[in-house]
Amino acid sequence: MAIYLTKESKVLVQGMTGGEGMKHTRRMLAAGTNVVGGVNPRKAGQSVDFDDRAVPVFGSVADGMRATGADATVVFVPPAFAKAAVTEAADAGIALAVVITEGIPVHDSVAFTAHARTRGTRVVGPNCPGLITPGQSNAGIIPPDITKPGRIGLVSKSGTLTYQLMYELRDIGFSTCVGIGGDPVVGTTHIDCLAAFQDDPDTELVVLIGEIGGDAEERAAAYVRDHVTKPVVGYIAGFTAPEGKTMGHAGAIVSGSSGTAAAKKEALEAVGVRVGGTPTETARLVLDHLGAGV
Repeated sequence: MAIYLTKESKVLVQGMTGGEGMKHTRRMLAAGTNVVGGVNPRKAGQSVDFDDRAVPVFGSVADGMRATGADATVVFVPPAFAKAAVTEAADAGIALAVVITEGIPVHDSVAFTAHARTRGTRVVGPNCPGLITPGQSNAGIIPPDITKPGRIGLVSKSGTLTYQLMYELRDIGFSTCVGIGGDPVVGTTHIDCLAAFQDDPDTELVVLIGEIGGDAEERAAAYVRDHVTKPVVGYIAGFTAPEGKTMGHAGAIVSGSSGTAAAKKEALEAVGVRVGGTPTETARLVLDHLGAGV
């Protein structure tokens, strides 16, 4: 099984006809994703050839859903148009919207994530690599060939750390890997994924990757304490980051003692989460717990 994305998912790509959209649509198709259409109002009725497959272009998400039964969309549009794209998808009733775009103004993210919730649409992102259920479907930009299906669930703020842990634990494999994004406002949180992995019978252990800034990891720790019975292994990026300086992601800023890596590590360890000092040590903790050796 998996969370949010399976081999049955039918995926639209908003911005498929752009450079990034075309490149990653080709990679998603090669990974087995059932991409059923693109969305571009100016190119409705056309199709795009990807190797041996022609993918139709629709004028709107609603049109694409009516024609194909799509239940997910991946958003590759520029930041200025992201709010409209996600709002359109939510109004059409799409179940899942994966927003890859970075640089979206925070007030836009606040607006479209709140609107999507009222429509029952799950937003993953923005500023994220997407999510992958290895061997089934890949929605976003996660490399599909660095791991295999398995029994670990992964939720991460960081794209590159998602890839590293996927690779280091490739011999065991993953049920689903979700890159939630590192912006101050995201549609899907650590807690959302922890709840889903807790309910997934094929996920045996969860890896949680966080980073400095905000209190998402502390809130996740409280959720683990109260609701999660499966083992959780964590990693927090940013122990050497200077205070008061944004590092990489827009949400990775530390003020005083709030949002530090040390505080997050302490909160997680207090509820029984084993936290690695490096990504490799984190992978070793997972292997040790699962009895897979090193």
